[in-house]
This record gives sequence, structure tokens and C-alpha cells, in this order.
Amino acid sequence: MTQHPPLRLIVLMPLRDDWPSAAELIRRLDKAISSDACTMEILLVDDGSVQRCDRNDFQGGFSVVQAIRTLRLRRNLGHQRAIAIGLVHVQQTTSCDAVVVMDADGEDTPEGVAQLLRAYSDTHGAKAIFAERSRRSESFVFRSFYHLYKFLHRCLTGISVRVGNFSILPSPYLNTLVVMSELWNHYAAAVFRSKLPFTMIPIPRGTRIGGTSRMNFVALVSHGLSAISVFGDIVGVRLLIGALAGSLLAGLGMVLVVMIRFFTDRAIPGWATYATGTLAIIAIQMITIATSFTFFVLSNRTNLGFVPLRDYSLFVEEAVDIYSHE
Repeated sequence: MTQHPPLRLIVLMPLRDDWPSAAELIRRLDKAISSDACTMEILLVDDGSVQRCDRNDFQGGFSVVQAIRTLRLRRNLGHQRAIAIGLVHVQQTTSCDAVVVMDADGEDTPEGVAQLLRAYSDTHGAKAIFAERSRRSESFVFRSFYHLYKFLHRCLTGISVRVGNFSILPSPYLNTLVVMSELWNHYAAAVFRSKLPFTMIPIPRGTRIGGTSRMNFVALVSHGLSAISVFGDIVGVRLLIGALAGSLLAGLGMVLVVMIRFFTDRAIPGWATYATGTLAIIAIQMITIATSFTFFVLSNRTNLGFVPLRDYSLFVEEAVDIYSHE
């Protein structure tokens, strides 16, 4: 029986000042993954941290982790863009079989990584595997707004929101993702938009190792809009159809008002004038909106925008090795 070599794995973690949590998570991850399954290198994308990394927190005692590197960005960009830069860095500088993308605060668990690896092995590395959240621990208010967002996302894009960043990617996928402008806005949505094969497995969310989340309401709304923006042309076409349907209904309403006014005795004096005028204003507004969305969709077809592979180096300050297995 042929024995396959260990999987060469890169673990990409964006973080901002969560150095102690990241160090503890890496230790837990090293213990949770069998050395027979893979060799692992960690890339910590430092998204403009105020506090500097203490190398001593990341030293010694690893069996699976072969190296730890920090990629410091010149400014805080947010975790989605930090992930984009990290993926391009991996694609340009490192040889590996697959990339795991996960948060560094502990909410993406080592046990979850083991589940992703098993699913990846079952598909023989032919698909990306995303963690579908089977349990959430947020407040009732957060979950209420999250369900509202999922509804709006489904209506505007036709795609259900079921995953976050926690995933494993076959390395050949990077060649496609690094030239997608959509990756700059939202990682998971860019993978879906790329039409590369993927699947989802249920994995519960863990709890933070330390500290509190910096994700406030404004950041959450911005994050949601970034995901929707990846499907901007689809959203534009759907809104265009909705605006045209609204103008058609307004036109039918005006016809109905005219028929009631001249062919029945139910019209109230002055009512038809006000109703027709109101419906005419609505129709004009809908036609204006439809025209705007038409130009928006057409302009986006020719706008290349930010290309991660071409532009990522503008934001990279330095890459530093902080641990190497001897």
C-alpha cells in the first residue's frame, strides 16, 4: 500500500493585537493535528497592530508547526483585505498543498481544522471546504440582524449566507483568486463568485481565547455590504428588474385611475388628479433608478479595479520569521 507524504499546509491568520491568543491557538492547533497528517507553517497577517509581536510567545514545543511568520501591513485594512494580501503572499512566496484560513482569536477551533482536513482528504483535494456554522453564540439582537442580513443577501444576490472565513483551499485555487478584484472586498464571496468547486461541512463556532471582539455594528454592516458588493452586477440587474416592474405597476395604476374616473361614478372629486400625479412621479423615479442601474452595470463590466496580485505589495511593510523548527 502506497503511503502518501504529509500534506504541506499553510495556516493563514489575520490579526490585530491578538498576539497572546494567536500563540495559544497555535499551541492548541499543534496538539490537535497529527504529525502524520501534515506539516504546517503559520502566516500571521499583522493588520496594523499597535502592539508588537513578542517572539518568546511563539517559541518551542511544536511537533507539526514547522515555521511561523508575521506579515506586517502598513495600515489597518480590515480582516477581509488582510486575508487577500495573505493569500497573494502565499501564492507568490510559498510552495504548499493547501491553505487554511482562520481567525486568530479562538472562535475558529483546532478541532474544526481537523474536521476541515478530513473533509479535504475525502474529496482528494479537489474542492475548497468551508465551515458552515452549526451553532452561534452571539446575542439575540445580533442574531436577529444577522437573519435580516441573510434575507437581504438572498434577495439581492440569489445566494444564501452560510459560511465565514474558516476554510481550507487547494493551492491551485490561489492562481485564480489572486487576480480577482472581488477578493479585495470579501474572501468567501470571491470564492463563490469564482465558480471554483467547494463544499460546506457543519462546524460549531468556538469562544474567544482572550479579549473582546472589536466588531461593532458599523463594522458588521460594512462587512455585509462588502459581501454583497462582490455580486454588484447581479444586484444591479435584480434592482433594475425591480425598478422596471415598479414603473410598470405605476403605469397600470394610472390606467386604472383613468378608467375609474371616466367609466364609473365612484371617483371622489379631485382624487383622480392627485392619484395620477403621484403615480406619475413614482413611475418617473423608477425609470430614473432603472436607467442609473443600467449605466452602473455597464460601467462595472469595463472597470478592472483593484487587482490583489498587482497591487498587494503597496500595503506590505515587512515579512519576519519568528519561529523555525530545527
